[in-house]
Amino acid sequence: MTHDVDVLIAGGGLNGPTLALALAGAGLSVAVVDPRPATARSGEGFDGRAYALALASVRLLTALDLWAGLAGDSQPIRQVKASQGRPGDGAAPFFLHFDSAETEDGPVGHMLEDRFLHRALMAAMTDRVTHLPGISVTGQEPGPAGVTVTLSDGRRMQARLLVGADGRGSGVASRAGIRRQGWDYGQTALVAAIDHDLPHEGIAHQYFMATGPLAILPLPGNRSSVVWSETRANAGAIAALSDHDFLAVLRPRFGDFLGDLRLAGPRFTYPLSLSLAERYAAPRVALVGDAAHGVHPVAGQGLNLGLRDVAALAEVLVEAARRGEEIGSELVLERYQGWRRFDGTALALGMDGVNRLFGTDNALVSALRGAGMGIVTALPGLRRGFMRQAAGLSVDPMPRLLAGRAL
Repeated sequence: MTHDVDVLIAGGGLNGPTLALALAGAGLSVAVVDPRPATARSGEGFDGRAYALALASVRLLTALDLWAGLAGDSQPIRQVKASQGRPGDGAAPFFLHFDSAETEDGPVGHMLEDRFLHRALMAAMTDRVTHLPGISVTGQEPGPAGVTVTLSDGRRMQARLLVGADGRGSGVASRAGIRRQGWDYGQTALVAAIDHDLPHEGIAHQYFMATGPLAILPLPGNRSSVVWSETRANAGAIAALSDHDFLAVLRPRFGDFLGDLRLAGPRFTYPLSLSLAERYAAPRVALVGDAAHGVHPVAGQGLNLGLRDVAALAEVLVEAARRGEEIGSELVLERYQGWRRFDGTALALGMDGVNRLFGTDNALVSALRGAGMGIVTALPGLRRGFMRQAAGLSVDPMPRLLAGRAL
C-alpha cells in the first residue's frame, strides 16, 4: 500500500490538532479531517467554552511551543474552594480548599477560552499538517498494510493509522465495532461568562447542589465562566428566561462575594452524559479524547483527560516509528491502550461518583462526606496529593509531553 500520510486524524476540535502537531514535530506525516469549516470557532466573543487546563496540560502546550502565545489570554487558578450549596442560599462555608501556594509547582492550572486555544492550534498546523476543513470521514477499511479512509467529498486516502478524535458519537469507533457504555445524567449544563464588580483573585469555586454542581471559574479581569448543571426540566425553564430573569435566578445561587453580576455574552446549554468506549484501539484505529471517554464536567477534567491520551499516543507512535515498527500494528496500539484505558476509565467513573455523592441532600450522606472532606483539608500531605492529582502530575508513568519535554 502507498500511504498518503502516516496518520489520519478524524476530528478538528482540540485533541486532534494537538496530536497532529506532536506527531508532525517528530517527523510523521499527518492529516486532520475536520467536519467544521475553516472559519468555525474564529469569532472574537466568548462562545461558552473555557477550559481549566491542568498544570500537566500547560506543560504539554509548552513542549509544543504553543503556551508562550497563549499565556497572556489565560488566568492562573491559584486556589480551589469546594462547598455545599443550596438554591437561594449561595454557598455554605467551604469544606475543601486547595491553595497552590502550598506547593512548588505554581498554579494548579490555568483557565483558557476555547477561541484562543483553537486559533493557536489552527495557526500552528499551517505548513506542518494537512488540514482538510469542511470534510468528514465517512468510511474506513483496515488492512494488513494500512487503512483506506473514505471522505465525504468522495476522496479515498491511505494511512498507516486512523485516529478517532471525533467526539462522543465517534463514527470512527462505531465503524471499528467499538461499543460504548454510559448513561444520561438527566442534567443540562447552563454556561455563561459573567462580569462582576470585585476581583476573583484567581479562585475557582465549586458549589455542590442536589440538582447539580455550579462551578465559578476565573477568567482574565473581573470575569468568570459559570458552568451551572441543573436537572433537564429546570435547565430548560431557566434557559428560556430573559437575560434579566436568568441573572435573577443565578444571583442567589452564585452569592454576592464578587459584587453585582452582569452577563458578558450569550448563554449556552449542553446536555450531560457519560460515554465510555469499551476499547481504545482496534485494527489500524486508535481513539483519543471524548471518542474514548466523554465525562461529566464536575471536575473540569474532560480536555485534560484527552490531552493525556494525546501525550501517550504520540509517545507510543513516535517511539515505534524510530524503532522501525509498523505504527498501526496491533502490538503498538496495545501499548497505547494499556497505558491509557485504566486511567481514563477510572477518572471518568471517579467524576461520576463525585457527582452522585454530592448531588444529594441526605443528612447522613452529607455528614459523612463533610467529615471526609474535612480530613482531606486537615492533612497537608493528603491535601497536596489531591492537588497533584488535579494538576495532572500523578500520572504514572508520565508521558514526556506532560512533563514539558519534547518527544
